[in-house]
Formats: sequence, structure tokens, C-alpha cells
Amino acid sequence: MRRTVLALLCGALLAGCSTGADAVDVNNGGEFRFVEATPSGEVIPEEDRASAPEFTGTLLETGETFESSLLGGQVAVLNFWGSWCGPCRVETPEFSGVAADLADDGVQFLGIDVKETDRQFALAFIDRYEISFPSLYDPRGEVALAFRDYPANAVPSTIMLDTEGRVAAVYTGAVAQDDLRRVLGLLREEG
Repeated sequence: MRRTVLALLCGALLAGCSTGADAVDVNNGGEFRFVEATPSGEVIPEEDRASAPEFTGTLLETGETFESSLLGGQVAVLNFWGSWCGPCRVETPEFSGVAADLADDGVQFLGIDVKETDRQFALAFIDRYEISFPSLYDPRGEVALAFRDYPANAVPSTIMLDTEGRVAAVYTGAVAQDDLRRVLGLLREEG
């Protein structure tokens, strides 16, 4: 079993590095499989949006408890990542730049580090890529499971919430910075 997971993980890393479009499912009992990536984000019409599930977690950097209610009233970007994820190495530093640019404009970023076997790997990832936004340490994928009604079952995945805490856009796979900025601009205009 352990060798199978390791082989699939290595395959995910190689595929992610070669195409940048593959994503790995984390909601299937701990196994990994590929899912089709979302090429660009489409904003869900306001009348079709549902409230995001509430969740809590432990902040990776400080060990403090974080509650999703702290995201209220702002556009929020939830990015599910892992230090073992090839596309995350490209996407996360770009997210950090966008987060820094929009920090004073009512947009909050929150990373969710999933399926990480060692907290130190995640902390090293944050240091290496100079990540400016907080991340939750979610080794069992509990926050990802809270979003099981959305295709947040892949790493990387990104879910954007509007100012009312509703799911407004969902990506599977890496998100291009231009598309991230475009969709965030649309959501900020609504708010």
C-alpha cells in the first residue's frame, strides 16, 4: 500500500511538472488520482451561489486556531496545496504576489496545506517561496472534505468566496495569475 501511494505521488509530481494542468485527488481515502484541470475560472452567477461550509484549522506558522468566520465580509481565496505538489511550486509564489498587491483591497488569501506528512516540509515550502499569506496545516484533508460538494478534491485547487461567504469560483489545477486577477476583479466589483 505504502509503495503504491509513493509511486502515485511520484507520478503526480512528474506529471504536474511536465504539463502543469494535472491535479491530484485527495478525497478518495488517502489515495491519489488525476482529475481534469480547470483551464480558467468562471464566476458562478450570484443567484446560484451557496454558502461555503464553516471550518476551523491550525495555522501552520503559529499553531493558532483559525476559524472561517474570520473571512467574512471580504473576498477570500482558499488555495489547497502541498509541498509535494509540482504545480503548487509555480502557482503559490504567484498567489503570494497577488495577495500582497490586494491585501488592502478587501481580499484575503488562505492556504490549506493538505496531505503533508511532516509539518517541517510545509514550513520549508513557505520559507523557500516567501509565501505572504497564512496557511492551515491540514494533514488529514479535513478542510478539503468540508468542501466535498465542490471540486476541491484536487491539489492544487482554489476556491474563491464572495463577500457574503458564498462559493463564487472553483479551480482544479494550477491557476494562471492573469486569470486569478481577472476573477478577483469581478468579485471585488460585486462587493
